[in-house]
Amino acid sequence: MPADTRTQARTRSRSWSALAVVTGRGQGQPLLLDEPLSFWGGYDAERGRIIETGHAQHGLSLGGRVLLMARAKGSSSSSSVLAEAIRNGTGPAAIVMRAPDLIVGLGSIVASELYGQHVPVLVVSQAQWRALASVCIAADVGLLVDASDTGAGTIRTVSLHSG
Repeated sequence: MPADTRTQARTRSRSWSALAVVTGRGQGQPLLLDEPLSFWGGYDAERGRIIETGHAQHGLSLGGRVLLMARAKGSSSSSSVLAEAIRNGTGPAAIVMRAPDLIVGLGSIVASELYGQHVPVLVVSQAQWRALASVCIAADVGLLVDASDTGAGTIRTVSLHSG
């Protein structure tokens, strides 16, 4: 079986249950961060780029992506930067983490309450994290994150091809 076919077969119609920390629904191409990010001083909410010097993904945009970030780092002010990025349309469509993070959750909640823009934040197990990380290598696969109820969420693969 050709490598492309194996990748498609491995990522087709997969889904995972997750803990929904913040409700919402988001879809986009996944972006797996290699290391933690501080939104305060590490992300430009206006231009939508990682600006943290030395960060492995420096210069990349989170805009409209499903952000897979094992954990965050930095200041409590990160919540305000995340909320502004969401308001500006330069923030992620959804956030998936390995452990709950109050600051990231707060940023998403503030964007929801003040701006009516809902970015779900979900937490997955280590095994689910590894499976999601493997999905990130397929350029034509996106993730749909659905957290309709606090506590219960679903992440599933979707095709990014429109044909």
